[in-house]
Amino acid sequence: MKLHQNFLIKSGRIVNEGTSEVKDIFIKNGRIEKIGHELSVSENHTEIIAEGKVVLPGAIDDQVHFREPGLTHKAEIFTESRAAVAGGITSYMEMPNVIPQTVTQDLLAAKYQLGAQKSLANYSFFMGTTNDNLDELLKTDIKSVCGIKIFMGSSTGNMLVDDEKVLERIFNEAPLLIATHCEDEMTVRNNQEIYIKKYGDDIPFEMHPLIRSAEACYLSSSYAVGLAKKHNTRLHILHISTGKETELFYNDKPLKEKRITSEACIHHLWFSDQDYKEKGAFIKWNPAVKTSEDREAIWKALLDDRIDVIATDHAPHTLEEKQNVYTKAPSGGPLVQHSMVAMFDFYHQGKISLERIAEKMSHAPADCFQISERGYLREGYHADIVIANLDRPWTVTKGNVRSKCGWSPFEGHQFKSSIEKVFVSGHLAYDEGTINDSMLGQRLLFDR
Repeated sequence: MKLHQNFLIKSGRIVNEGTSEVKDIFIKNGRIEKIGHELSVSENHTEIIAEGKVVLPGAIDDQVHFREPGLTHKAEIFTESRAAVAGGITSYMEMPNVIPQTVTQDLLAAKYQLGAQKSLANYSFFMGTTNDNLDELLKTDIKSVCGIKIFMGSSTGNMLVDDEKVLERIFNEAPLLIATHCEDEMTVRNNQEIYIKKYGDDIPFEMHPLIRSAEACYLSSSYAVGLAKKHNTRLHILHISTGKETELFYNDKPLKEKRITSEACIHHLWFSDQDYKEKGAFIKWNPAVKTSEDREAIWKALLDDRIDVIATDHAPHTLEEKQNVYTKAPSGGPLVQHSMVAMFDFYHQGKISLERIAEKMSHAPADCFQISERGYLREGYHADIVIANLDRPWTVTKGNVRSKCGWSPFEGHQFKSSIEKVFVSGHLAYDEGTINDSMLGQRLLFDR
């Protein structure tokens, strides 16, 4: 087994736990050994001068689709974890809608084996649900699995869980956090039929938020919240896309005490329905990017702590697949490489502070999922660390996209900031554009 190098990060502006201060960090044997002013270290180490740079905890993305096994023409754990690390994401939680779908304990174990063999970032995988796998769900290990995923709305294959009796039992008996995709299936199907009658398969993409409507989202989200309140379930609702849904959540207690939490995704914070004319299928996600008013309501809820976490819902498809007509173009796109620099753009606009970015992308996911010894820059914690230059612009091109699909909805955009170095569990995994894959990420563990 390869031994960890020791590193001393000098004079960086450390953004952590609501503070921003110039300090040093000493990394020893994969962990943060010491944080302080003008540290002096006797052990052998590599020194990194971070003067003028910001140093943050690595981002934890609680919702990605890395497409392995079974859909590796779109993406792979290796390629997408590489893109994540280049974007400052040091840990991720990956979804079960692969082939075969991750709906038994054996298939979940096999996926963890893939992660151990291929992932450059730290990893965890959700256990998937169907209308008939409750026995398998109940065997899920609460200490080493991030959660249970329920598609309570339009999905692929047989992962739509729409049996009300089954949902009642899952919400009552689930041994750990339930994460839900909430869109009401019948509402979406009925809407789509109306637009197919009008346009055939070639529906204009700007109709997407009318088909996968605000009403469809709210019907399903409010139903999930009702079930969670009834059964005192630990519920986390993914990718909130409407202003109305934000009214379902509260900020009257600290995150660690909440039983119902929620997430905002980069695309719902960045794009609006005005962007469909230019971007088309490249911003077709489920749930849909909706109006600018919805976007502003999501921002408001994020900043007042009704929404707890920022994530990506990274879900790549090939360029060929995306270039189809509306009904055949799949939903989803690559985002892990650009999520942190996108948030830095919002910082430059004065929309969010660096301290809040660290909170929503690192601290809050760690607290929400009770991740052990990650998500913060603390002595004794795993050294998941990002060094960024806030004043080093770069432009997204097909040539610098690291996801296997080779495209990005941000192509042509000039980001104001760059990720320069990324440590994953104390290993310098990304350094000025170069990926070092000599060590892999670690499996996330949970304090439950």
